[in-house]
Amino acid sequence: MQSIEGKIRNKIYSSESGFFVGVFKVKDVEEKELEDLVHKTITITGLIADPNEEDTYVLHGTYGKHDRYGYQFQFQSYEKKIPEGKEAIIEFLSSPLIKGCGLKTSKQIVETLGDNALNRIKENKNNLMLVPNMTEKKANNIYLSVLAYSKVDDTLIKLQNLGFTIAESTRLVKRFNDKTLVIVEENLYQLKDYVPFAKLDKIFLTNHDLYDKIRMEECMKEGMEIISNSSGDVYYELETIQDILKNTFKIILEKEDIQKVLDSLEEKNEIIIEEDKIYLKKYYDMECSIANNLKKMMDHPPKNLKNISEKIKNLEEYLGVSYNKDQKQAIETAIINPISIISGGPGTGKTTIVNAITKLFIEIYKLSPIDTLANIALLAPTGRAAKKLATSTHLPAMTIHRYLKWNKDTNDFGVNEWNKNHQKLIIVDETSMIDTHLFSSLLNGIDQSAQMVLVGDTFQLPSVGAGLILNDLVESNAFPYTSLETIYRQSENSYIPILAKEIKEQNLSESYLEKKDDYNFLPCEGKNLKAMIKKVVEKSMEKGLKKEEIQVLAPMYKGENGIDNLNAMLQELLNPKDSAKKEITYYETTYREKDKVLQLVNNPDCNVYNGDIGYIESIKEVLLPKKHIEILIDFEGNRVIYQTQDLISIKHAYAITIHKSQGSEFPIVLLPITKSYHMMLYNKLVYTGVSRAKETLIIIGEKEAFLTSIHNNYSNNRKTSLKKRITRIFQCE
Repeated sequence: MQSIEGKIRNKIYSSESGFFVGVFKVKDVEEKELEDLVHKTITITGLIADPNEEDTYVLHGTYGKHDRYGYQFQFQSYEKKIPEGKEAIIEFLSSPLIKGCGLKTSKQIVETLGDNALNRIKENKNNLMLVPNMTEKKANNIYLSVLAYSKVDDTLIKLQNLGFTIAESTRLVKRFNDKTLVIVEENLYQLKDYVPFAKLDKIFLTNHDLYDKIRMEECMKEGMEIISNSSGDVYYELETIQDILKNTFKIILEKEDIQKVLDSLEEKNEIIIEEDKIYLKKYYDMECSIANNLKKMMDHPPKNLKNISEKIKNLEEYLGVSYNKDQKQAIETAIINPISIISGGPGTGKTTIVNAITKLFIEIYKLSPIDTLANIALLAPTGRAAKKLATSTHLPAMTIHRYLKWNKDTNDFGVNEWNKNHQKLIIVDETSMIDTHLFSSLLNGIDQSAQMVLVGDTFQLPSVGAGLILNDLVESNAFPYTSLETIYRQSENSYIPILAKEIKEQNLSESYLEKKDDYNFLPCEGKNLKAMIKKVVEKSMEKGLKKEEIQVLAPMYKGENGIDNLNAMLQELLNPKDSAKKEITYYETTYREKDKVLQLVNNPDCNVYNGDIGYIESIKEVLLPKKHIEILIDFEGNRVIYQTQDLISIKHAYAITIHKSQGSEFPIVLLPITKSYHMMLYNKLVYTGVSRAKETLIIIGEKEAFLTSIHNNYSNNRKTSLKKRITRIFQCE
């Protein structure tokens, strides 16, 4: 660890979380190797609560060269240097930090109170009245300024003594300033957007009872969040809340006592209780907002466009395609109506229709290339789905998060009801993946005069977050809806879309055991599953197929045939250890150059999103600013640098979950099915896995397990009220 002393000369960047990049004038250093920096300006980066150009800082960190940003000092901790000596104290008191104290007064204060002037001022304001010609008003201003200056440092120390880390403390002070300790004292659970709830709960329990009223209310709200995140529910029942309080927070209450806590929360307007359904207010408001915004959009009359059928016919001739009746209906409905929904399984032509809608819209409104970019927004919930959409339409597409300018530090959207986007046609693909929060935010961020086309597959797995948006919209019968049923085979002997339809209808024919142009079922006992997958991959590569084209999809991570074990086996097969390839071990996982990896979280700053797949291009040791490892990952041309601690946001991707595969297509899918996957084997999950295969699907495993999964209707019947709200508002107005 190295240390430098000096002052901030300029701010380059500062985030809400406290991350700071600036220009720093070095006054002194501790280490001999940094002596050349003295009296020079350098770039600094790190977390700092209240940066300003008047204070003298001592920064503790490391100095060196960053590949992308050049030489900089990365500091892990810092301290403000308390002015020492008469000259330093005079300079401090006469600085803009201290209100109402010029140079003359500063000198008089130091002459009167001595080298310990600052401490004497903080101890007693009346000490300032010993200074000649001092007025009570001026003394009060100086006293309050000196206190304010030291308050930030005192707050940071107190927070760390409570158990918060330096990073957490800095983030909190940056966000709440002098209110931080007041919030901690009143109800530290209010900080849960910045510090994990479990940690706050642990700190709270050091000084409070398990059944403290504040704790019971906060744990109840957190319990509801946990239910929404795990089950996708938007509302809750009393018994469910009772169970999670007991099992997660060790709070055991009778229903009558739970009702008292609920009544208190309802009185504070933090929850809404409606027809025995209990809502967190935010989810209640989101559902209401969605219904209201959709109604306002649908209040716009359909477009009065002439000769649509003729224009569609001309488009068919131009593109060399022929649309069936349902496809023509979907295209015309989308072009005319404010909102329309298109749903269909694999092979039913959703991509073809989206391409037609965009081209027809451009033709009808005579849009130039620049006008097209300004008037059409193509959106999807994941990066891979957006890339697929862009490829099919030859127009730019992006994630919804990027379109709404998501700020990961604040978890807010820059595009919102007060700052809208103004595209006239908005097409959203993979709508089944969109949750209540994201859909509500999207509707808030667009003009209510816009036309919206929602495309998806109602039978696919629902969103990870709370809600059941696509299904609720379809079942409300409030919007023009086209269900695509006709399947277009790639060849007479192709089977993937047929199999998907049979799974959906739970009517499996004997064809599933027959080898097809694009499909094969390989019977295999669970104990031999890994060996069979290995054999299939080896034979595929012997036939000249590229390893990048092969994707294994499985339901779960753990177990002998789980994703973790499959990835370990496939890594050794497809990217074995080699002295020419560098590698790094993070916890128990070894990553090496050329490994296939999956991004697990959204990172808009680097334009990489949850579900994106990339390859490790290089792993290298960097000596400066401090000795560390940098991993360069290539996400289809987007090259992103990771450090060791960032590896928590990736996993190997030779095998991935079916959930993570949503929004993506892969040339060759290997789908293992075994009884050891237990309850994860149900028809919607298998259907989703099957529908990810673009060219070839190979199911490997036990016939009994596969048949059981097709007839297993297990799916979480999510508790949502959106359908009812839409129906009600459309009928009432």
